[in-house]
Amino acid sequence: MMTQEANDQLTRVGPGADAGKVHRRYWQPAALSDELDPKRPVVPVRLLGEDLVLFRDNQGALGLIGRHCPHRGADLCYGRREDNGLRCPFHGWHFDRTGQCVEQPGEPDGSTMHEKIKMAGYPVEERNGIIFAYMGPGDPPPFPALDCFQAPASHVFAFKGLWECNWLQAMEVGIDPVHASFLHRFLQDEDPADGYGKQFRDKAGQTDIPMTKLLRDYPRPEIKVEETDYGLRLIALRHLDDGRTHVRVTNQIFPGAICIPMSNEMTITQWHVPLDDENCYWYSMFTSFGDPMNKELMREQRLKEHTLPNYAPIRNRHNNYGYDPEEQARETYTGMGLDINVHDQWAVESLGRIQDRRNEHLGRTDVAIIRYRRMLRAAIAAVDGDDCQALKMQAPETGRAVTGPIAVDAITDESDWTRVYQIRDQERRVSCSWAAS
Repeated sequence: MMTQEANDQLTRVGPGADAGKVHRRYWQPAALSDELDPKRPVVPVRLLGEDLVLFRDNQGALGLIGRHCPHRGADLCYGRREDNGLRCPFHGWHFDRTGQCVEQPGEPDGSTMHEKIKMAGYPVEERNGIIFAYMGPGDPPPFPALDCFQAPASHVFAFKGLWECNWLQAMEVGIDPVHASFLHRFLQDEDPADGYGKQFRDKAGQTDIPMTKLLRDYPRPEIKVEETDYGLRLIALRHLDDGRTHVRVTNQIFPGAICIPMSNEMTITQWHVPLDDENCYWYSMFTSFGDPMNKELMREQRLKEHTLPNYAPIRNRHNNYGYDPEEQARETYTGMGLDINVHDQWAVESLGRIQDRRNEHLGRTDVAIIRYRRMLRAAIAAVDGDDCQALKMQAPETGRAVTGPIAVDAITDESDWTRVYQIRDQERRVSCSWAAS
């Protein structure tokens, strides 16, 4: 349990909020590249409690500035793309990519008033299908050498989804190794239609044990948590009756991302990005170490579960997430279909818009959540103390040096989990031309 003050400190993200100041020290996903229609590449963005507009100028360069014109507050999402910026249709005020007003055509000749008008404007960078923004002070940090950034565009697919809850509870479900044995439990081991849940219905490693059975039969993993330069490494060991061990290594990338294995050939790096205190997007980058992605097919499959333009899930709180009591009795633990993303969505949204942690009771299996919250509090203290070199990946010697991170899901005869961790990663990288280079 925690106090209301402590809960607010960890969850609130608006300008001036403690956790918000930490998030602003890191690159944050702002939009998918697909959202910028080539015919009119201008879209609204809500990020860390601020309303912004993202656009490509006439030369294709990206800009992210305040959404409302500082003259009379008109919506610049309807602005005219002119002279490598946006011009407000209300009175013609023109803004460049930094948010600087460069012209006020209705003002008297010779007026220099525009020189004093500057709205919010943030640096943006495009990486493999996601446009990232830096909303903090000073120069932005370098992008770490994560696999999802190092892979060629042909091997990365990006997508996102809206969750109607605070970012922290969304992120915490990803660092909870036990929940998969229950929340994502399938009561039958057949291989139904393809979908997100297929990763939990495939065979585990090279064995004939369906992953669904493994998770169901071994719900009490041995959990180890290690602090790293990038955040946390989570090791879940499920010791099988035949003497082997199922090893699953996942990662928390500070402040709001995770990196998990989808298969031996693919990882998912997923950010949990605060729109504001009560809503967030997850942004996922699927990175292939094998064949190039069929991006059109992957996007088509996921759009069957989401609506545009806001990428809201079709199954949601308003239709009870498709809950079917008959399915819950015979097929899935939740009764909410085969898409494990829906299961996670229900779990985090059912906690409320902002989880009331005054009433929670953490157990030993929540060790990663406990360690993460301590890490976040330490980051808040570092920012307040103007010691940002102490933040994860902010010091020059560690920022660019962060690679991978390694994510593994395998069954092994090895008594030391680090052995399979190293072997599987080496095998994957040797067989992958872009990783080997």
